[in-house]
Amino acid sequence: MDIAIRPAEPGEFDALGEITARAYLHDGLLDFGEGDEYLGELRAVAKRAAAAEVLVAVADGRLLGGVTFVPSGGPMADIARSDEAEIRMLAVDRAGRGRGAGEALVRACVDRARGTEGCVRIVLSTQRTMHGAHRIYERLGFVRTPERDWNPIPQLVDITLLTYELTL
Repeated sequence: MDIAIRPAEPGEFDALGEITARAYLHDGLLDFGEGDEYLGELRAVAKRAAAAEVLVAVADGRLLGGVTFVPSGGPMADIARSDEAEIRMLAVDRAGRGRGAGEALVRACVDRARGTEGCVRIVLSTQRTMHGAHRIYERLGFVRTPERDWNPIPQLVDITLLTYELTL
């Protein structure tokens, strides 16, 4: 299967938002189900695209998934410093999994980070249960950085996000 990675088009924002929300919900990555506040952020692709680069994976005219690439610690960054790029909200539709779309999206982010002036590494946060994603990151040379692990909402629940980095 030929997978193309390209910037998301505005007409795809709603579909990508639903793919992302469903991926997080169906994989049990949101503690509060449909009422989870973060679900709105996952669906807000237009908002992300205004502050970062949203990429999609497409095969045979079908949207398989997407990712948000944040260059040089931009406004969408959670953990990236000014000399780092960040990968956020990687999601692949269940029907598209196992075809290389997730890896292709991560590779595209790495390529963009390498092309970003002054960028020395690319970082990301992931949940403990995202084992498939961990395998992709490790296969591509990312290493765990436990000293950067963090909890995005410590006042509500104990969700420690694991962090990875790839030095460019």
